[in-house]
Amino acid sequence: MSGFFGVASQQDCVFDLFFGIDYHSHLGTKKGGMVVYGDTGFERAIHDISNSPFRTKFEKDIHDMQGNLGIGCISDNEPQPLIVRSHLGNYSITTVGRINNADDLVEELFREGTPHFLEMSGGEVNATELVASLINMRPTLIEGIRYAQEKIDGSMSILIMTPDCLYAARDYYGRTPVFIGKKDTGFCVALESSSYLNLGYEDYKELGPAEIVKINADKCEIAAEAKKTKKMCTFMWVYYGYPSSTYEGLNVEEMRYRCGEAMAKRDNVSPDIVAGIPDSGTPSAIGYSRESGINFSRPFIKYTQTWLRSFMPQRQSQREFVARMKLIPIQSLITDKKLLLVDDSIVRGTQMRDTAEFLYQHGAKEVHVRSSCPPIMFGCRYLNFSRSTSDMDLIARRVLAERGVTDEKDLAPYIDPDTAEYEKMVNDISAKLNFTSLRYNRIDDLIASTGLNECDLCTYCWNGKK
Repeated sequence: MSGFFGVASQQDCVFDLFFGIDYHSHLGTKKGGMVVYGDTGFERAIHDISNSPFRTKFEKDIHDMQGNLGIGCISDNEPQPLIVRSHLGNYSITTVGRINNADDLVEELFREGTPHFLEMSGGEVNATELVASLINMRPTLIEGIRYAQEKIDGSMSILIMTPDCLYAARDYYGRTPVFIGKKDTGFCVALESSSYLNLGYEDYKELGPAEIVKINADKCEIAAEAKKTKKMCTFMWVYYGYPSSTYEGLNVEEMRYRCGEAMAKRDNVSPDIVAGIPDSGTPSAIGYSRESGINFSRPFIKYTQTWLRSFMPQRQSQREFVARMKLIPIQSLITDKKLLLVDDSIVRGTQMRDTAEFLYQHGAKEVHVRSSCPPIMFGCRYLNFSRSTSDMDLIARRVLAERGVTDEKDLAPYIDPDTAEYEKMVNDISAKLNFTSLRYNRIDDLIASTGLNECDLCTYCWNGKK
C-alpha cells in the first residue's frame, strides 16, 4: 500500500507537504519521497524509510527545499515521485495502486516505440514509470491520465505536478480515496482525509471514481467527470485506514465500532475480559464490549516507542518476532482469566497464534478470538495490501487445501457463513491456531456496518466478487 499528498499554495508549501506526507506513514514501509517546484525548478528527495520514520529521514531536506507546488508519497514498493521529461512537458508523478497487467503493457509500449524502462531490484518495472509512459502516449495530460486509468488492470490513483499546477485522479473504480482540502492560501490533495486537518485545511471535495481535477493555489476545477460505477475497498475501513479518516462519508473508527457490535450480537461466549489487538483491532473490541456488556481491558500493552512496525521487515519470521516483542503483558489481567481478543483480520494466522500462545504462557485460562472481517479467501488484486505471493499463504486456504479443497470453483460453501462447510472450516482454523474458539464477522454484517450499498463496495478478498 502507499499514500500520497500534494500542495498548491500562494506561499512556500514545503512545511505543509512534509507533514502531510508524514501523516500517511502507516500506509508504506519502504520508500518516501517529495518533490517541490520553485524558482530553481524541480527539487526532489527520496529516501529509504525501512528502518527510520519518514520525518527523521526528511527533516534536513525541508530546510533546503522551496516551492509553491509540491507532491510526495509514502511507498511500500517503488521509489517515487519521479520527474519525467516528455512531449507533454516536464512533470513529477506519484501513484497509489497496483498493475496486474504490467508485463503486457510494457510489451505493448515497446511495440509503440518506448525504448526502455529502468528495472528495479527483483526485475520489476517501476509502476509509476509505467503509468507515466502510458500517459505520454496521448497528446494531453488529461487524455493521458484517462488512457492510463482505462488500460490498467488493477487500480491506480495518480498525482501529477507540472510547473503550473497539480493534477489529481482517483483510480478508475474508486477503490482508494482521494481528497481535496482547502484553506485561505491554497489547496492540498491527500489519500487520508485526516492528514490535512492539523495543517489548517478543511474538507473541500472527495473525488469520484476516475475523476480528474486540476488544482492551483486559487482554484480546483474538474478536468474529467467521475464515473458512476464505484468499488471502494472495504478493507480500508477494516484495517489500513487511519482511525480519524473518513471515506465515502463514513469514519473509520466509527465503522470499526459497528463491526464489534455486530459480532457481539451473534456471540454466545462469556469471557471475563474483551481486548483488542492494537491498534486496528481495539475499536472493534470497544464496540464488542459496549454491545455485550463485558468489560474492555488491555491485558497487554503495545510498546511502539522504538520498535518497528510488525510488517516492516522483509522476512516473515522477522515480522513475527517484532510483533511478539512489542506486546508487554499485564499479568494480573491475564492469569486465570477467560479472554476474548478482537483483531481486524486473520491473514496468515501466525501472529494471532503466537499471541494466543503468549497469553497461555502468562496464565490465561481461555483465549477466544474474533475477527472484524470474514475469512480472507483471495489475495487482493487491486491494492498492495500484502507481500503474499500465493493465496495458499492465507490460513483459510491452507486449511481447505489440507482437506483437499484447492479449486476456486469449490470455495462457495466455505464463503457462505450459514453452511456446515463454513463452520467446519472455522473450527479447523481455530484448532490449528490453538484458540479456545474462533468467530469471524459475517460479510452481510460487515457490509451493513458501512451503511453503504453493497454494489459500491469491493469485497473481493472475502468472496471473490470483482
